Amino acid sequence: MRIVLLVVMVGGAVLVSATFRPSIRTLDQFRFALSAGEVDRVTWQGDGGQMSLLMWSESPLVWHEVRSDGLRDAKGPYTIKRLNADASRNPVSPSIVRLNDRSSGSIPPSWPFRFPGGTNLWWLATAWVVTFLMMLGSRPRLGNRWAWFWLFTIGEIGALLFLVLEPRPLWRGPGEGAAHSKPISGSTGCLYSILLAIVSVGAALGIGELVRLLLG
Repeated sequence: MRIVLLVVMVGGAVLVSATFRPSIRTLDQFRFALSAGEVDRVTWQGDGGQMSLLMWSESPLVWHEVRSDGLRDAKGPYTIKRLNADASRNPVSPSIVRLNDRSSGSIPPSWPFRFPGGTNLWWLATAWVVTFLMMLGSRPRLGNRWAWFWLFTIGEIGALLFLVLEPRPLWRGPGEGAAHSKPISGSTGCLYSILLAIVSVGAALGIGELVRLLLG
């Protein structure tokens, strides 16, 4: 069960990380890909019908973007109205949604529950919730439940660590793990979660860059 959940969450983390480092493209390249039916989903940032960022995918792992200085052509600014008009000419229109800030302000981390383009990864969200419930229903070895709570939430990728380390490290095979001599307390876990959050952002950017270099 732990291995299945870990594989699901690692796969989801790679998909989400790919959205952090999209390849830079031009507006003409986007419109050509859109007219050719190669665009899977589109997200945009902006106000009042004007766009400051346009991002799209050709597959779950391949993301591109046009930044604000490139969202203009001979006809003027590329607006939401023009985007919808271009998309409507295709037999199959991609999903088009506004790109909100990645920080949702909620206690759970946003990455298992939000995916750009309007289609959430329900299987990833389910795996995170199941892992969280497993933590609450167990007696963790390395830290108490409050420590793991902060690692799951503020720490962003605490669920991955839990699946690898609790109740016994995966590389040691099945069986009960020996109790840690001094489990991490809730306050210490909160501090660790801040460090883990910083590491998780760096890891996401690194994985996203690797995916971009390989596929972008």
